[in-house]
Amino acid sequence: MQHQMQIYLAGMQQKKPEIPVAYADLEAKAREVMNPAAFAYIAGGAGGETTMDTNLRAFDRWQIWPRMLVDVSQRDLSIELFGQKLPTPLLFAPVGVLSIAHPEAEVAVAKASKTLKMPQILSTVSSKPMEEVAAIHGEHPHWFQLYWGRDHEFTKSLISRAEQAGYGAIVVTLDTRLLAWRERDIQQAYLPFLYGEGLSNYFNDPVFRAALGGDPQENTFKAIMQFAHVFSNPALTWNDLAIIRNHTKLPIILKGIIHPEDAKLAVQHGADGIVVSNHGGRQVDGSVSALDMLPLIAEAVGHQTTILFDSGIRRGADVFKAMALGAKAVLVGRPYAFGLAVGGEKGVRDVMSNLLADVDLTMGLAGCNSWDEARRKGTLVRVKQQELEF
Repeated sequence: MQHQMQIYLAGMQQKKPEIPVAYADLEAKAREVMNPAAFAYIAGGAGGETTMDTNLRAFDRWQIWPRMLVDVSQRDLSIELFGQKLPTPLLFAPVGVLSIAHPEAEVAVAKASKTLKMPQILSTVSSKPMEEVAAIHGEHPHWFQLYWGRDHEFTKSLISRAEQAGYGAIVVTLDTRLLAWRERDIQQAYLPFLYGEGLSNYFNDPVFRAALGGDPQENTFKAIMQFAHVFSNPALTWNDLAIIRNHTKLPIILKGIIHPEDAKLAVQHGADGIVVSNHGGRQVDGSVSALDMLPLIAEAVGHQTTILFDSGIRRGADVFKAMALGAKAVLVGRPYAFGLAVGGEKGVRDVMSNLLADVDLTMGLAGCNSWDEARRKGTLVRVKQQELEF
């Protein structure tokens, strides 16, 4: 209630929120302030964007079933991930190339992350070097997302740098073995990496620079073409995970799991956690929604590994539903990226503060005091053909 009341009290002084509260308004404002091609890159998805739409509609198929006369005066939103107690279940998803949204990019996000005590997962294709971002966090939890490319020595170098900089986990993205057909980007003929955006972790890496044979700034086009060559690797298989497992003692979290059988394989191959995700609808057009797959995956491996979730989170009810269906934490992407575009660090902070306040109120109004209570049978009902399944 405190965050909400602060907004109302400010309203008595004729002060309204500077950052749009509703997601549709936030996206519209970001569209106004951003370069059209940059906006399309962040806002868009694969193909006709049916997966993006499916992700959102999936939340409507699950409805909260509130209970009354429950003492909810002492709500606890905290979670534990890999031995660390966190005050909220919200994490900053790894959104890359944020310089196209705001010049402070991931640095602004890191500052908001530390203030709010919500871990940031830094993308491999961040606009700021991982060491610079890590220095802002200090002892505050932060993870590194890895795009696993063709050059295994470069991959190992990224992991080593992340360890040395103090990142607490490696989040390996699996669903980008190929760059998807994204109609908005193709219509704009725009890929930010080809303009040198989001390549700081490549250009500052000793293995990458050695393979290039010089300073990337001296031949930027050659460096960009080298990035394009090593970025992804469609030949990777489950057995290749040993390369990463043997190179780090940090927790390894596999992002992009959308099938229960893949979740089982992740456990078999030593993953410490998984992120149920379809990349926010940016990779496979016509894919199943991430939320619909979450309970199936939780049933398959929820007792064996840590399950996180992303793809389609927009409001507090979305977070509550994902947590109730088996997620231990939730990653948020586009909302904070648009907040960054609209208001820099403050925009990020306001968007995530609003979301957290919404989560807290949703938990209480549902009649729950903890995430264990939210996961009890009967907290959610699934709507199917206008009928309720109990």
